[in-house]
Amino acid sequence: MSALSLAEPASPWPAKHERKRDRAVKREAVLHAAVQSFNRKGFHATSLDEVAASLNVTKPTIYHYFANKDEILFECVRLGLDGIRVAAETVERNGGSGFDRLKALMRRYAIIMTQDFGICVTRTADHELSPQAKAQFRALKREIDHTVRRVVADGMRDGSLAAGDPKIVTFTLTGALNWIARWYDPAGSLSAEEVADGCVATLLLGLTPRSGA
Repeated sequence: MSALSLAEPASPWPAKHERKRDRAVKREAVLHAAVQSFNRKGFHATSLDEVAASLNVTKPTIYHYFANKDEILFECVRLGLDGIRVAAETVERNGGSGFDRLKALMRRYAIIMTQDFGICVTRTADHELSPQAKAQFRALKREIDHTVRRVVADGMRDGSLAAGDPKIVTFTLTGALNWIARWYDPAGSLSAEEVADGCVATLLLGLTPRSGA
């Protein structure tokens, strides 16, 4: 008997880990296609037929990965908020003064607001989410707000930030950063990094001229 006949036959079906990886890649592709349409046309004006067509598949294919359009929307906003949460955790681990940590967090926050999932966070209204998704959405936003507020308060305590009300400062900063998603144009003359640096500098240093400037 030849060595060839003793070899295990190659299976035409992928291994379990390969199937999981393939599913994750296709699920991510659905999210990217959907979020671009949500941002361009709005949630209600986007149909899953259009999302499927952009991926060269049929709508039933999308239901292999998501139960409905509401679930897709929530996952899009969750990814946007999760990016900010991860940035906040990284800043906290790196340490430094309150000012240094806030500056690093704000810059990352600003860049996320120029990206598809961050834009979706700002452009999604609470009433567009299911009651359960709305509660999770608000909980994630509160978590981020509390993290930013804690960094602001730390900076006020260590003297690297001017004294004030951490809540008002946080609302002012995050409100301005969130609004980037409304006006940023990726085809414009400024890159996402330039927009982030300009916005952060304006928010942290203000507009009042300083002596020697």
